[in-house]
Amino acid sequence: MPTYAIGDLQGCGQQLDNLLNIINQISSDANLIFVGDLVNRGPQSLETLRHLQALETRSKVLLGNHDLHLLAVSQGIRPQHKTDTLDDILNAPDRDDLIDWVRHRPLALFEQNHLLFHAGVFPQWDAAKTMSLAHEVETMLRGPDWVDFLRHMYGNEPAIWSDDLQGYDRLRCIINTLTRMRLCRPDGGIDFKIKEGLDAAPPGYVPWFDMPGRKTADVTCVFGHWASLGLTLRPNLIGLDTGCVWGGKLTAVRLEDRALFQVDCPRAE
Repeated sequence: MPTYAIGDLQGCGQQLDNLLNIINQISSDANLIFVGDLVNRGPQSLETLRHLQALETRSKVLLGNHDLHLLAVSQGIRPQHKTDTLDDILNAPDRDDLIDWVRHRPLALFEQNHLLFHAGVFPQWDAAKTMSLAHEVETMLRGPDWVDFLRHMYGNEPAIWSDDLQGYDRLRCIINTLTRMRLCRPDGGIDFKIKEGLDAAPPGYVPWFDMPGRKTADVTCVFGHWASLGLTLRPNLIGLDTGCVWGGKLTAVRLEDRALFQVDCPRAE
């Protein structure tokens, strides 16, 4: 069965339906992988989560930074932002089931020599190390102390990876890398400020995927998170965030042959 990787949904449930209608006409039993940011900013976050739950037998769903934000808001750890669209989830009768389902999603997947995650990886991580580090965070999110972990999850330090990192510093660095990374600073650390495209990068700043000596260059990395970067297709790179919630497109790429499928999206108000 073919596998389709799908970019950031951010609560654009109708566009998800439209895209799946196209995919289902080609293969109704295709495998689906969603690269995170399932909810927030768009108008149908609740419907989107319920639809993804219903697709669980044929899909795998990764966590993005907006999904982690939902978990933190649901436990009173973070306030909602004025642009959040999470109330329908937080007030839903199946809220607890939805939150539990979200926190059990993975942060990275390795499928068909494709390494999939929401944002980025450090150059010294190969695919096996990425999966192992992601599992460390997944274990915490799925365990009995997950709410306490969320209390320590936020912060921009440490921004540079070291194998010697321990405790919450280690877990925070892993989760920031996999769900927030875009550019790397000249010292190799994560830049958390710049969200625009590559033309906004200061001298010496490079996207994570252009860092010298990147050990994931031997596999194809598939990611989202960077709407201003847009669709990115290189021999060993697939960037899928095409700004659905910002009036762009929702994008799917079939991994076997890189066939491209897109639907237009109105800008979420």
